[in-house]
Amino acid sequence: GLDGRPTDFRFQEFRLDYEKNKHLEAGHAIFSDPFSAGGHMWRISCFPRGINSVYDKGEYLSVFVEVVSKPWVSGVSAVFEVFLMDKNGEPSVTEGHIRIVCGIMVVNDRSIPVPPSDIVEHLCNMLDSTDGADVSFIVDSETFHAHRAVLAARSPVFRAELLGSMAEATAPSITLHDIAPATFKLMLRFMYTDTFPVDGELLGDCPTEMIRHLLAAADRYALDRLKLMCAQKLWDNVSVNTVAATLACAEMYNCLELKIKCIDFFAMEKNFRKAVLTDGFVQLVQQFPFIIVELRKRPAT
Repeated sequence: GLDGRPTDFRFQEFRLDYEKNKHLEAGHAIFSDPFSAGGHMWRISCFPRGINSVYDKGEYLSVFVEVVSKPWVSGVSAVFEVFLMDKNGEPSVTEGHIRIVCGIMVVNDRSIPVPPSDIVEHLCNMLDSTDGADVSFIVDSETFHAHRAVLAARSPVFRAELLGSMAEATAPSITLHDIAPATFKLMLRFMYTDTFPVDGELLGDCPTEMIRHLLAAADRYALDRLKLMCAQKLWDNVSVNTVAATLACAEMYNCLELKIKCIDFFAMEKNFRKAVLTDGFVQLVQQFPFIIVELRKRPAT
């Protein structure tokens, strides 16, 4: 039993717009923000069409909780119960809105539980506050406050600009061109938290286009980890309709890993036949005519 063993109990709510996500295939999950319980970080994993893409027909919803603490820990004991409610708190689902309320009880065998790291939360709070900020960036009509030491530690480009002999090293305010405020905001958030923005934070009607802009910014400021995160997101969503634009992005911003993946995609004859008929392919060849040579060198499969 649990007698005499320290426990930590909490409820965590996760909201799901089922109508918006019902197109997802079985096996694809939506995740909650991480939350703390019992000295560990957890998140709710929701599969709107079921967890198994092979056997499931997408006729039910699967919900799990998982440990996401870093470094990863094993042997954590927990009991959890899931309740589904609509947006009014009733135990039913109407209008496609679901509230998933997860009650989790973590059994902790340690006498002194150590809370998970919260440095990301603190750095995020620092970014959202002007306290201690010693440089500001003007992007279009928006102003962003930041800390020279943080930016210099994260980016060799910012280090040269903010701590070197450039004019920006002493300027209290720096005007940036050729980058959108929304893109710069997401890049700053990554530099302070080392996390990729969740889908809801990818502003605009076309998240894929925003990721391309973010990859360009990562290349500009030598943020290699962010650049490859963007590359992975673009690759996850590649199709015959998007592969040409994705390859153009990879070529433009020196992302060899993504470029190789796209060329391999083109090498599949069934993909090539469809992709060459898209407007994106026409633009790709106009912008980078030598790509045709590289595509021909790759044997078809």
